[in-house]
Amino acid sequence: MSGTRQIIGLLGWLLLSFAAAAIGAAASIQAAAFYRQMAQPSWAPPSSVFGPVWSLLYALMGIAAWLAWREGGWRRQRGALGLFVLQLAVNALWSWLFFGWRQGAWAFADIVLLWLLIAATVVASWRVRPLAGALLLPYLAWVSFAAALNFAVWKLNPGWLG
Repeated sequence: MSGTRQIIGLLGWLLLSFAAAAIGAAASIQAAAFYRQMAQPSWAPPSSVFGPVWSLLYALMGIAAWLAWREGGWRRQRGALGLFVLQLAVNALWSWLFFGWRQGAWAFADIVLLWLLIAATVVASWRVRPLAGALLLPYLAWVSFAAALNFAVWKLNPGWLG
């Protein structure tokens, strides 16, 4: 694979990852104010933590997908890359469910599905290239924490998150 094609591929996977971030962010424009108004568990981070963490995670995700893609492209890596794209869509949906539509139960169901898809993507990517799978582990860890936070905030705010 030529150097130019690899650079275009990397930019493409990063663009796809950050496009999913932008779709989620569109639902989260007022998230900081909404988040501050709700009852929080004592272990909840301030809203200012989420942007930097997610930015780093989306960059790692794009690099992981690119590393898998480099091992034969879509033709050879359809499973790992298909899972990657599917989990991105489920990821983007979460912000709409939680912040946009304020559906705590549906957001929690979504994040559980997201966790399962990330775990499957980690395994599939690891089999293609261990570094690709390893780069997704911080994402899996953060979504594990986010799932617990989603559940706690939903239960503490039934009036806000019907």
